Amino acid sequence: MNFTNPTSWMWAALAIPIVIFYILKIRLRRVPVSTVMFWHQIFEEKQPRSIWQKLRHLLSLLLQLAFLMLLTIALTDPFFDWEIREVRRLVVVVDNSGSMRALVDDEDTRLDEAKDETLAIIDSLRPRDEMAIVAAGTQPRVVCGLTGHQRTLKDALGTIDVTDGPTRIKEAIELTRRLISDHENGKAVIVSDGSFENSEELVQADDIVWLPIGEESDNIAITQFQVRRSLVDPVGYQILVEVRNFADEPAETRLELELAGNVVDVIPLKLEADGRWFQVFEKTSPDGGELLAKLEAEDTLPMDNVARAILPERKKQPVLLVSEGNVFLERVFQACPLVEMAFRNDPPSKVPAGGVVAYHKKIPNPLPDGDLIIVQPENATDLWNIGDTIENPIVAKQDKDSPLMSFVRLDNVLMPEARRLTIKGEHAVLAQSLTDDPIYMSIERPNGRVVVLTVNLDQGDLPLRTAFPIMVSNALSWFARNQGELRESFATGAVAEIDLNDQLPASLLGSESLELELHSPDGRKRPLALRNGTTTIGPLDRCGLWRVAYRDFTVTVPDKEEPPLVMVDEVACNLTNPDESDLRPAIEPPEDAETLAAGLGGRPVWFYLIVLAFCLIGTEWFLYQRRFIS
Repeated sequence: MNFTNPTSWMWAALAIPIVIFYILKIRLRRVPVSTVMFWHQIFEEKQPRSIWQKLRHLLSLLLQLAFLMLLTIALTDPFFDWEIREVRRLVVVVDNSGSMRALVDDEDTRLDEAKDETLAIIDSLRPRDEMAIVAAGTQPRVVCGLTGHQRTLKDALGTIDVTDGPTRIKEAIELTRRLISDHENGKAVIVSDGSFENSEELVQADDIVWLPIGEESDNIAITQFQVRRSLVDPVGYQILVEVRNFADEPAETRLELELAGNVVDVIPLKLEADGRWFQVFEKTSPDGGELLAKLEAEDTLPMDNVARAILPERKKQPVLLVSEGNVFLERVFQACPLVEMAFRNDPPSKVPAGGVVAYHKKIPNPLPDGDLIIVQPENATDLWNIGDTIENPIVAKQDKDSPLMSFVRLDNVLMPEARRLTIKGEHAVLAQSLTDDPIYMSIERPNGRVVVLTVNLDQGDLPLRTAFPIMVSNALSWFARNQGELRESFATGAVAEIDLNDQLPASLLGSESLELELHSPDGRKRPLALRNGTTTIGPLDRCGLWRVAYRDFTVTVPDKEEPPLVMVDEVACNLTNPDESDLRPAIEPPEDAETLAAGLGGRPVWFYLIVLAFCLIGTEWFLYQRRFIS
């Protein structure tokens, strides 16, 4: 045995005065009293004894000396050689991913159980052991560095909160091994339910101990959920849903779809064991907002029974028709559900903001700025020169890859009296005749887009074909720049880049006064940086809607210290991770799992010496020092 403070042996010299006071002859003090009758009832007067007579209480003296020696040895802080050889450096990796939200009972989760296991490890630490704590949720981080102070470790453990993100055990182990730093008795302790990638390989490593958490549990989860606007129908949208049954038995449930609080559809589901259900729905609505999918399933992980997506709103598009009268053009624009129609005989001085002007026959020269539809032009403009009439042209080639020609077939369509145009600048030919003359084309200008159709609507059968309204609908969607928009719903743990050039006021782009904030579903907020009109958010560690907002300093609200928040954009985030939703253990616990219980109950030697010392002094008091009055 070795001693940390050998100089503390000097306290053993206190044994000398203890022995001296013990054998010292006590002089009785004479005090006159009226009677001694009552004193005899308390104690008998003892005659002075010799030194050797006092030694008949030698056991009392030995107990007191033993008490002193135990305290003295405790002050020297003794330790065994094996305590130095076997000093440990432990790094506990606590899994706080989405699967750790699974309920163990009515109140406690798997994370609560993991914390209890970690507390037991902390209590078992020996005096010279070191321990660190790493959280392995969405973003692995060191919660507490290497220390042997148990209170610090317990306080740090209490700050770990569960996330909805995936388990990052592999990254956490890499961080852990840097903390262990080739220590002879270094160990990484994984406290997890085993729902992580390469779990079998990790738990077999020599420097890793796995403490399994939770029991096998069945679960039904939404593992995919996306929504986008239709490529054909301007008010249509498509929903993609995948539901999986992570159980060894068949299950039944119901899937409910809601848009902005209104029920869209309810689908009964029958899932086989380990079954998968996948479906794409076609729905129509010009409204946008939050699209919600809910499963009516009572399981231990409710987070994956709900998924969200953002459906872009379709706004009304103003269209001004400048024509002396054409029933086909009027009807085709009126048939579009998102068009606000207006008519004029003479050309306007300018195109209204966000609107489209459709010209029939007479075209202003030069063309105004903005988005334009030109039908059957009769005169030249700054964009083209006009030639003679093409008699009965036949469409020989069309651009099938252009969004303007989606689902459009112009084969065998009569198009008499098309005008030959010579475009002056860059343009895209969407349909051309056998003589390579453009019949339908698009032009992208810095000041607006232009679509030109050269045929005579009154003489041909194009207005009677289904291709005509589809062409007009494609053109309006092209002008609106919103063809088939997909507002992606992200899985937890993802990092997203958001383009805010169209959402933020032009005066704030690049302004130093702009204060962007990211608001999480659980109420947290943090500042965001804006570079070239884009910002990066994430990792997204909570399910729900994440919102990007800024403070509007141009508006003052009475009785409020901060300017009002203006929401710019929002992103949906879901726990669509099969590994996290599968609550069945991926691996079996090793039968020869290493025990983490430390020797001596995690207490230093001096602790037990002090306990023994007070036991001895208590015994001495009980036998020799207490007094009874009867």
